[in-house]
Amino acid sequence: MKSYKEEVWFNTKRKRELINITPQVAEAVRKSKVKEGFCLVNAMHITASVFINDNESGLHQDFLEWLEKLAPYGKAYKHHQTGEDNGDAHLKRTIMGREVVVAITEGRLDFGPWEQIFYGEFDGQRRKRVLVKIIGE
Repeated sequence: MKSYKEEVWFNTKRKRELINITPQVAEAVRKSKVKEGFCLVNAMHITASVFINDNESGLHQDFLEWLEKLAPYGKAYKHHQTGEDNGDAHLKRTIMGREVVVAITEGRLDFGPWEQIFYGEFDGQRRKRVLVKIIGE
């Protein structure tokens, strides 16, 4: 059994944005030389998420607007009593999820039609990272 770990680092440009990280994850799979196994992709920040969906800009805008209705920015969250101002970002992360696991088949990510991996940023504009952990043969 092989194991491979890589961290993908980037700076987010906006407070809230969705970033397609499929190319970076696919490159990590290639470097791992794993032909059959699994790839875990994990947001390493409590106010960010990793999820799988379609790479379509209208859908991305729908996600951001929907999340804003569910957990609006600036609301008087109890979390803000600790000196923070990002209670909404924690809730948005919980809704969208922390990580994904994708099968690796014949050395490639085994997706369904249109599936891509996204990093969801809900409290950004600074350096962030994603953990990619690959195991298999």
